[in-house]
Amino acid sequence: MTFEDLNINKPLLNALSDMGYYHPTPIQRDAFSVIMSGRDVVGVAQTGTGKTFAFLLPLIRQHKFTKDKAPRTLIVVPTRELVVQMVGEIEKLTTYINIRVGGVYGGTNMNTQKIIVLEGLDILVATPGRLLDLAYTGALKLRSIKKLVIDEVDEMLNLGFRPQLKNILDVLPAKRQNLLFSATLSEEVSDLVADFFDGPVKIEVAPHGTPLEKIIQSGYAVPNFYTKVNLLKHLLNTDESLSKVLIFIDTKKKADRLFDLIGEEFKEKIGIIHSNKSQNYRLNTVERFHNGDYQALISTDIMARGLDISDVSHVINFDTPEVPTNYIHRIGRTGRAEKAGHSITFITEAEQPNQEAIEALMNMEIPMLPLPDSIEISTDLIPEERIEPAQKNYLPSPDMSQSKGAFHEKKLKNTKVNRANEKRMARRKEKQKARRKKRK
Repeated sequence: MTFEDLNINKPLLNALSDMGYYHPTPIQRDAFSVIMSGRDVVGVAQTGTGKTFAFLLPLIRQHKFTKDKAPRTLIVVPTRELVVQMVGEIEKLTTYINIRVGGVYGGTNMNTQKIIVLEGLDILVATPGRLLDLAYTGALKLRSIKKLVIDEVDEMLNLGFRPQLKNILDVLPAKRQNLLFSATLSEEVSDLVADFFDGPVKIEVAPHGTPLEKIIQSGYAVPNFYTKVNLLKHLLNTDESLSKVLIFIDTKKKADRLFDLIGEEFKEKIGIIHSNKSQNYRLNTVERFHNGDYQALISTDIMARGLDISDVSHVINFDTPEVPTNYIHRIGRTGRAEKAGHSITFITEAEQPNQEAIEALMNMEIPMLPLPDSIEISTDLIPEERIEPAQKNYLPSPDMSQSKGAFHEKKLKNTKVNRANEKRMARRKEKQKARRKKRK
């Protein structure tokens, strides 16, 4: 099937052709007619299946010109990077169509975004917090919203946006079409759908946990962090196929440590991104990686969801993720748009249970490769890898089964009674009695 087989108009077909897209993916094919019908939709599709275009194509196809400045389509996403990416994709698809689109997100001047909203929009892309900020100040009117899209909803809930999502759903017009897309259909997502959606059609493609066949997976058994660093350097220096590499690591602290260790050697060839970096730094870094200025990008899982970087040749899991589904999201950054991809995972002995959980989810094993002979095996450990030694002068707890508590027998010299004091107290009592008798 080609896009011409769908009910897509010429301007949209021309835009798709300019982008090099001619054949819809399964989620795009299955969702198009249902969304066009006006039904609520729950789309379950993992990373790399083309779910963004699955809802953008029918929404843009149905667009009708209006002079109303209030947006009629609202797309809610979890991160600022996704807002920027989504706006960019819509702008490409609407090259030959007059549609006003804008994005708003936190971490930047709200007054500037108020101007964008007040000038008039057809499609608004927003993160939950900033959307509510603009709505509560009165700058953004939501009365005209006819279509709502919640993208990467499982990640949004993981980030703690459930209260904001419920508030958004409560303030929107009751008569609207709801579209929800997620990589997983957790109980929390199902509850949200049950509360706010009207008889949605569920469309599921590539069941969650099914690895994409075009991604070639491999792994290395590596003893520790510093040996992983040596292996990473070796691969980047010797394997020419690693032309555009996403390197995932599990914490911001370790990401900074890795960047410090290899940044000088790969100066101007490697970048880093995580949530502690400033807004402009993050956007500029993603842009440089997207354009090919960086050979590699070190990232925490902030990059594993939603962002669509074209032509990623390899994903390297510097750490084996504890949550098996995160592995699927990570490797889904490569092997996109019908192209082959590669994933490489570094696995320590402590991470082997994570590997086993991932393999159980995928129902397949990760093929393991031998370490190259030239790799230096380090014996140094980072603090997270060290087992704290037992405290010095440690003594086992005494047996308290025969204990009588904190009391003990007095020494013989302390058992003597002070008789002189008893006599003084007796004389004082006698005098008190005598005085009472005199008063009577």
